[in-house]
Amino acid sequence: MKVGVLALQGDVSEHVSVLIACGVYPTTVRRRSELDGVQALVIPGGESTTIAQLARIFDLFEPIRSRIAMGMPVYGSCAGMILLADRILDAKKDQESFGGLDITVRRNAFGRQVDSFESDISFDDGSKDLVRAVFIRAPWVENIGTGVTTLAQVDSHPVAVRSQSILATSFHPELSGDHRIHRYFIEEVAKVALEQVQ
Repeated sequence: MKVGVLALQGDVSEHVSVLIACGVYPTTVRRRSELDGVQALVIPGGESTTIAQLARIFDLFEPIRSRIAMGMPVYGSCAGMILLADRILDAKKDQESFGGLDITVRRNAFGRQVDSFESDISFDDGSKDLVRAVFIRAPWVENIGTGVTTLAQVDSHPVAVRSQSILATSFHPELSGDHRIHRYFIEEVAKVALEQVQ
């Protein structure tokens, strides 16, 4: 499977390292030709408005939005979750998202940088082991639409959700040393979605 990591801003190298540890050798995506060469995409944490603006500048915004709408498997962490959401609360003026995931997210829902925290949480992948979750100016999901499943919650707020071909977490598994979320994306989301279109 050819997996790309959107490399416009944010913790790109951390996602690349985790994917390599999972046996996937990703491509960094900064150009349309690089996007065209991948089957699945990871959108890293960072600053969601900056990533969207840079995607416009590099002529990647509409191609990414189109590929997601056509069913390309995609995983977004933190800012990536915001960029995949169809609706954003507390958005900056003119903030855009790629969309594709029928959820409403609230930006910085857990607070500002000083309110960042780590927690061990349950993740519904069939394992009883907890996942170490790093929350940095993290969003949470306020409303879930059709075809979206909650995989993890904190204080009754969904912090990990998936649809058929999209996975999103409000936390940063790429910073925790725990590779379960990336493995779940590769094995349970991306491979399954790609097999269904072949």
